[in-house]
Amino acid sequence: MSAANLRIVLLGCPGAGKGTQASALCGRYGLAHVATGDLFRAEVAAKTALGLKVSDYMKRGVLVPDETVNEMVAGKLGSLSGGWLLDGFPRTLSQAQELDKAMKAGGGRIDLILNLRMPPEEVVRRMAGRRSCPACGEVYNIESRPPKIEGKCDKCAGPLLQREDDKDATVRKRLMVYEDLTRPLAAYYRSEGAFEEVDGSLPADEVTQGAARIIDRLLAGRSGFSAG
Repeated sequence: MSAANLRIVLLGCPGAGKGTQASALCGRYGLAHVATGDLFRAEVAAKTALGLKVSDYMKRGVLVPDETVNEMVAGKLGSLSGGWLLDGFPRTLSQAQELDKAMKAGGGRIDLILNLRMPPEEVVRRMAGRRSCPACGEVYNIESRPPKIEGKCDKCAGPLLQREDDKDATVRKRLMVYEDLTRPLAAYYRSEGAFEEVDGSLPADEVTQGAARIIDRLLAGRSGFSAG
């Protein structure tokens, strides 16, 4: 099996570093990074029929229904000829089941479900340290990636702020919702036998190395692949 044909689902709670790990792993293995947030923005910007539906839900401040999300993701995956990594999907058991149906209909399967495991208190601590620049969108962390000048963005010198959804009480509520949704999702994937976990509380490069060891082992077991 070629690394470029891998199909990976990346799971992890808010603050687990999914975006960072997705970028690192996609670069390492030549995979397409499929992030639902990016897909939403692209559809809305292109003013497609799907984008108009998504925009309407977003304007009303309600969650985009599973049916619409499933349609968007299936369309994107169907357009890809090589391997991919899904970041931010599925979030619910019903989404996972629909993804499996779509994969089986196309004669494919998911090779690996990789979960970034994080203790709740570590998530709260990490997200409490995040600071964002409203002007350019750059994100910092006062512990792991502080700005050169405290309170100022390195790129545009704008003031850095703590987002409301990064504050302690909000983070804890988000974690409760995440746990309620993903506990059955994790159980479902564990039963499928392709579920692996990495300690997401480690430094980012160590998390990447841990994930890469799992992927390399998977590839070696299927085709004699060597990471070199």
